[in-house]
Amino acid sequence: MASERVTRRLTAVLAADVAGYSRLVGSDEEATLAQWKAHWHALIEPKVREHHGRIVRVIGDGVLVEFASVVEAVRCAVEVQRGMAARNADVPQDKRIEFRIGINFGELIIDGGDFWGDGVNIATRLEAMAEPGGICVSGRVQEDAQGKLDIVFEDAGEQQLKNIARPVRVYHVRLGEAAKAPRELALPSKPSIAVLPFDNMSADREQEYFCDGIVEDIITGLSRIRWLFVIARNSSFVYKGRAQNLKQIGRELGVRYALEGSVRKAANRMRITAQLIEAETNAHLWAERYDRPIDDIFAVQDEITMCVVGAIEPSLRKAEIERVRRQRPSNLNAYDLVLRSLPFVYSLMPKHAESAMPLLRDALKLEPHYGLAHALLSWCFHVRFNRGGAREADRVGAIRHAHEAIAHGGDDATALAVAAFVVALDEHDATTALNLFDQALTLSNSNIFALTGSAVTLAWMGNTGKTIERAKQSLRFSPFDSLNFRAHSAVSIAHFYSGQYAEAVDEARAAIGSNPAFTIPRAVLAASLLRVGRIEEARLAARSVLDCEPSFKIQKLSHVALEPAVFIALSDAWRELGLPK
Repeated sequence: MASERVTRRLTAVLAADVAGYSRLVGSDEEATLAQWKAHWHALIEPKVREHHGRIVRVIGDGVLVEFASVVEAVRCAVEVQRGMAARNADVPQDKRIEFRIGINFGELIIDGGDFWGDGVNIATRLEAMAEPGGICVSGRVQEDAQGKLDIVFEDAGEQQLKNIARPVRVYHVRLGEAAKAPRELALPSKPSIAVLPFDNMSADREQEYFCDGIVEDIITGLSRIRWLFVIARNSSFVYKGRAQNLKQIGRELGVRYALEGSVRKAANRMRITAQLIEAETNAHLWAERYDRPIDDIFAVQDEITMCVVGAIEPSLRKAEIERVRRQRPSNLNAYDLVLRSLPFVYSLMPKHAESAMPLLRDALKLEPHYGLAHALLSWCFHVRFNRGGAREADRVGAIRHAHEAIAHGGDDATALAVAAFVVALDEHDATTALNLFDQALTLSNSNIFALTGSAVTLAWMGNTGKTIERAKQSLRFSPFDSLNFRAHSAVSIAHFYSGQYAEAVDEARAAIGSNPAFTIPRAVLAASLLRVGRIEEARLAARSVLDCEPSFKIQKLSHVALEPAVFIALSDAWRELGLPK
């Protein structure tokens, strides 16, 4: 009986197939079959016998071989691949037969002359992960063969293989010239990223175009961020269909960060995942999942692209700030000095602006036409003017550096957006400011500075509809950005001005929760609570304004309101609450 012949044993399994076999057969069936037979009789079968292997199964272009020794299995694979390289030397690339080989060591179920089980399944999965002309092995095989052959094992990390319960440690074998360390590119002076091809997790192979379209659009969107170095599509797509060792990819492409993801279509919905990773350490910096109906697949593609690009920019900014904090000051260049200034700049506190200004001045000594450094220095002067004494010299300084930023940062969305904000609120030139915001959004349509800055400007102009539209865009594209308090603050002002006081309360509280040190949302909260009749809460909120900024005066905000009616509506409530005039 068959059941009596079933046994189990530990053994090495080699699985091999021909890469692109269907294409080769479709192109020239007779020539392909003739080549395959020639390679089989002249090279593969003799090498299997030489290394004491047993051919268990041959199906079409695939073969399974059993070896008692892991080292003999790997040695056989190496000699086959080297032999094939020699045999293919004079064959045109599109006519070559190239094998992919996977090797695993594990327990097999032996039934008659055939074998089954996870040990075989893992070997075939590893074969599918191998490059044409390459070999892919499991961790157990690498352990047993390490140091015993003239090859190098490249760690691809733990991989979740299809229909295999536990992750498997995977290694690629590098042969001969390939065993030498791949050429590594130096990292550029600014943050660098490669967007890798997204995996198509759908059964429908036709969705491949959608995956590639998403990636191409994300690359285009990131390329608009001037401070970011983005690898071109043709370089990142080299890794399509290959097992991804992010550390190696980072070194080969010369990038610090990688974005990878997947797309899965089910019924009438599309699920897209994306994660941002520091290539050298494999540390995850950001991840998100998007579920959308696919009634209009191209609209979904555009929306996902904007969301991903909008989220990546602040995530990278945060990672870069942390990186430069770990650097020795003696290594700092102009860009690093700007990075060091950012945490101080973002707080909008005069004492922190004082800390940022020397760093930005040092950056400008190294690079006098650095548009972003001028823009951030302009913002520091703006903060000092508005919250640190209203000295005219600070207002003049803010305007001067804003115009330097416009002159030298015309292709930098952030520099233009910061300068626009100062031009609006300190120079009171709303028309120029709105044009600058539009230029910034043309360069990068999800730029958080442009979206929140224009929302605040529009709020003080009394443009409620446009304020809410820009603020919602910023919150949608970058829901966890540290600058989101500006979006909530803008919406609270817009709701108050349009008489939607309950909504103004909610948005002001959201702004305070995002940045408790910012005075304006506390003042708007107090006015809004007063208008909805919550008098005691309004008085407590007014008291918190003075606790936050003891020098607060109502009149200080009169110059900020580009539409006097906005200021009058708020200042009437503040006077009723007894805030200083």
